[in-house]
Amino acid sequence: MKSISYKRGYKYQLYCDYDVETAILPEKEIKTKYICLSKKGRLYINNGYCWDGPSGITFDTKSFMRGSLVHDALYQLMRNGHLNTSLRDYADRLLQIMCKEDRMYSFRAWYVYTVLKYFGGPAANPKNKKPIFKAP
Repeated sequence: MKSISYKRGYKYQLYCDYDVETAILPEKEIKTKYICLSKKGRLYINNGYCWDGPSGITFDTKSFMRGSLVHDALYQLMRNGHLNTSLRDYADRLLQIMCKEDRMYSFRAWYVYTVLKYFGGPAANPKNKKPIFKAP
């Protein structure tokens, strides 16, 4: 019997490719199975990408989903060593901006940014890379 490999902790899956302009300009293109960041700063997230959506003491709303997708992808690139964690504040601010663009109340978007600023570090830390499990 063949075994499977999987990761835990995701609840959403992207069903179409998504891309967005960022101010992150890596020296060389970063390319993983589901995420690509071009040298010009364009972030591409491929169909099938899984993310956990808004985290912490919050609730999932339409105004939070696009921002959480981009934020989780950027944090994943940091956690997996592709981007420096010094870019955390930029990723957090981009989330705040995207949420406001998607009609989140300004106070809530500010609150989300502030919580991430003080408590989001472990999610971007390479020491907390999600383990791969095998079954059976």
